[in-house]
Amino acid sequence: MTSEQDLYNELSYYTLAHPDPAFLHQNIVDAYAAQHADETAKPIVIVFGLIGLYLHIERNFTGRQVQRVHMQLAKRRKKWPRLTPPKNRGAIRVAAVLAASPGKERDEMIRNWCVSVWEAWKASHDQIRDILKKESDIT
Repeated sequence: MTSEQDLYNELSYYTLAHPDPAFLHQNIVDAYAAQHADETAKPIVIVFGLIGLYLHIERNFTGRQVQRVHMQLAKRRKKWPRLTPPKNRGAIRVAAVLAASPGKERDEMIRNWCVSVWEAWKASHDQIRDILKKESDIT
């Protein structure tokens, strides 16, 4: 049986080779980080994953734009709050994304996965928005 990590690695090959300059790979990095975070995850991993999902889903940022925000935030702050992962972290899993045909169908499924994970973290939405408001130039 193939592990979730193996499936993620396979999806990473797809997104890293993707010709779209929007850098779709950042979206899967953030979705996977937020979906698989547990109590042992470093706070920065969860917070940055959720910031990336917020910017992508609610602000329509490309993966490349999200990556720039992550770099900006990493320079400004070194300590991040510890967020408690929800029990359910989204109904869509990596296997479902890979089951979609490569191209437009899979790319849309990646977005659906991001939405699913972001919605699962609903209890942390306000905290993520507050962090961005205080720590970035994004209004």
